Amino acid sequence: MSDRLVEAFRRIDEANAQDPNLERDAATGRDEPKELLYGRRMTETLDAYAPDAPEAVKLAARAQHIQRWIIPRADYPMDRVGYLKWRRALHDQHAELAGAILHEVGYDDTMVERVGTLLRKKGLGTDPDVQLLEDVICLVFLRHYFADFAARHADEKVVDILRKTWGKMSERGHEAALALPLGPERVLVERALAG
Repeated sequence: MSDRLVEAFRRIDEANAQDPNLERDAATGRDEPKELLYGRRMTETLDAYAPDAPEAVKLAARAQHIQRWIIPRADYPMDRVGYLKWRRALHDQHAELAGAILHEVGYDDTMVERVGTLLRKKGLGTDPDVQLLEDVICLVFLRHYFADFAARHADEKVVDILRKTWGKMSERGHEAALALPLGPERVLVERALAG
């Protein structure tokens, strides 16, 4: 990794270390700031899935949820329109916060714009880097968050979310997802894929 990439990761992690929400890291048994842990999981998954990923994708993966807690879901109506507005606000915030850090560590406008495009998911389905990032997002969800999500929601909702998640992934992403150790929740994945 270049010194600039290392410094960008350090500053993104520093921003995410401020997250007041804690999550237990199963690997260490310690409570960690939620978005700090998420960013590290994104990088670990990307490194395993696509070790030769472009630098812009590496930066976007680490900054995917940068300071996400600043814009709470509860600030928007609890319907589909409210959800979409919340997601757009998050994408813009992540792009702006990441862009400021990238400028500070010496990345040029072209890289900052590219990372912003990735964080806003512009070109999903047509841009291979956006697709790569989306695959990693879905893999991180399935590996680290799916079991808890499935435990908190009715099976039909989980199956619906899985179908939507599956539809965002590439064929290579599908193969990687099916290779994950999903535990008893795998039956829900099978139901989603069967229908």
